[in-house]
Amino acid sequence: MPGYKTDRIASDIQRELASILPSIKDPRVSKLLSIVKVDVSSDLSLARVYISSIEGTEATLSSVKGLASAEGFIKRELSKRLKLRKMPELKFIADDSIAHSAHIMDILNSLKDDQ
Repeated sequence: MPGYKTDRIASDIQRELASILPSIKDPRVSKLLSIVKVDVSSDLSLARVYISSIEGTEATLSSVKGLASAEGFIKRELSKRLKLRKMPELKFIADDSIAHSAHIMDILNSLKDDQ
């Protein structure tokens, strides 16, 4: 069951990742990334970072690969900014919720235009 501490750490990681991601030089990492959600395990050993790109699913998948290869740099930057005893392992997961919600909006707009 998630507690206050894990929620606070998850929001801290999400905030700091949002400022770190634009500094990554890997060409696979899209510049239009959004961090949808961060889930931290109860023992603080793993942080699942759900990301999505406005550019589509392919850009999100390539960004996940680029972020996985830059995990050492990202963890080092996070450890400089967050004072945690143990920095959680980062696992980047592609999330297509932004593309899915845009698709639903298109469907709703087309229904509205038909009336």
